Order: sequence, then structure tokens, then C-alpha cells
Amino acid sequence: MSGGRRLRRLAVLGHPVAHSRSPAMQNAALAELGLAGEWSYEAIDVPPDRFAERVRAIAAEGFVGANVTLPHKLAALALADRTSTAAAEIGAANTLSFGDGWIAADNTDGAGLIAALGEAPRGQRALVLGAGGAARAAVWALAREGAAVEVWNRTPRRAEVLAADLGATVFRPGGERGHDLIVNATTVGLARAGGDRGPALDTLPIDGGAVADARVVVDLVYGAAETELARLARGHGTRLVDGLEVLVQQGAASLRLWTAAEPPIATMRRAARAG
Repeated sequence: MSGGRRLRRLAVLGHPVAHSRSPAMQNAALAELGLAGEWSYEAIDVPPDRFAERVRAIAAEGFVGANVTLPHKLAALALADRTSTAAAEIGAANTLSFGDGWIAADNTDGAGLIAALGEAPRGQRALVLGAGGAARAAVWALAREGAAVEVWNRTPRRAEVLAADLGATVFRPGGERGHDLIVNATTVGLARAGGDRGPALDTLPIDGGAVADARVVVDLVYGAAETELARLARGHGTRLVDGLEVLVQQGAASLRLWTAAEPPIATMRRAARAG
């Protein structure tokens, strides 16, 4: 440790979290920035019933901050003493910072999505699948950038609440198709313990035709193998933005908040994809 200074620790909190590429990606970035001897980044698996307790514990243990992933993004916001505009408007947090007796919440998911798209979605018709924290960030970001956003969830009431909160409309299966942009923010395709991949693609209200009609498909899920939705998009020649690219972009934004350094995006992308 440089000069005997205390190691500045960072983490990603989730359940499950063993699949996360964030430690490899963020530690590679810290090394590139010359901060590896002063900063570290690790994964911590935290069950939902222990989330608040564990966050307060790591804040007291000297952690500087943490990323938050499934299923904790709504709970993370509720814990915060200070909240950014993005986190407050989205209603979820993916980035926590810890200070002397306080916890600050931010959300870089929306900014990460727009950066991964590489273009403004103004005037486009977007469909967001899901109603959790990642879906809320996607709806918020796309609507702010001028897209007409529809949202679907297997529990219609959750979609209705999200749409009302963030200025979207509810997508009804069987209705008009022709979305320019489709964002999967559900757990479809997410690898779980024991090889279970969670809900199947056919539980979503889209098919090959909807994917072929879209200009871009964003699948926020990533893992060791390409998801079925990603394969479908590639098979139809639809531009795919995968979950790793969104992870890189939102992780870069979080690292910028913690260190005030400009993140090495290319290094982070290589590390995330090699993981």
C-alpha cells in the first residue's frame, strides 16, 4: 500500500453476484490509473434480508463506495441520507458512496445506457421490459432523451406504477408493434446457481418479428454464454447492445464519482469481456 495509507475499498453488492464482471473491470481500471496500490474492488453477496445491515457494516469498515445490482437497487435508495437527482427521480440507486456517518445514493444506469447506445433516441419508440430498478433507470433515461417509452412487466400493476411515475405508457401484448428500440431489463437469460437460467424468452411479449423490426435491442443481462435474446437479435441482423457494454459505461460513471479520475473505457471493456 502506497506510503502506508489505508486501502480505499470498493465493492459490488448483489444476490447472486459471483457472475459479476465488475471486480475484474474496475480493478483493471484502477491499475491503469495507477491506483491499484491504494484502491481495491470486490464482490460481496448479500441476501435481501441482510442488505441494510451489511451496507451499514461496510460503511463502518472504511469502504469508500459500492455498486448495487439485483435485487437491491430499490433498497439502496431507501438507505441513503443523501440522494442525487437521478437516483431520486428514477427511484432506485446503483451507486453508493460512504462518508463520515452518511450514505449517498446515485444512479449511473441511465447514463450508462445512453452512452452504450452511442446515439440519442429522440423521436424513437422504445419498449422497456421489466419494472425493477434497471427498468426504471432505462425508462427515465430514454424519456429524458426524447423517446416515446412503453413499459411491460409480467405483473401489470408494476408496469402501471412505473409508467405513471416516469411519464411512460403501458405496453399491452397484442398491441401495435414497430418499436425502434427494445430494452430487456428482466431476469430472462440471467444465469443462476445450479445452471437455472430463470424465465424463458417466450415469457416476454416479443418474438422474432418484433426483434427484426427494431433498430436496436439492448439486453441488460450478461453471463458466460450469450443470451437467447442476444442470439435472436444477431440472427435477425438487428444491432445488439449487450449487458457488458452497458456495465462498462455505468461502471465508468461510478468510478468517476468515487475517484474523480477519467476512467479508461477501453481497458474496462477488455477486462469485462475477458472475464
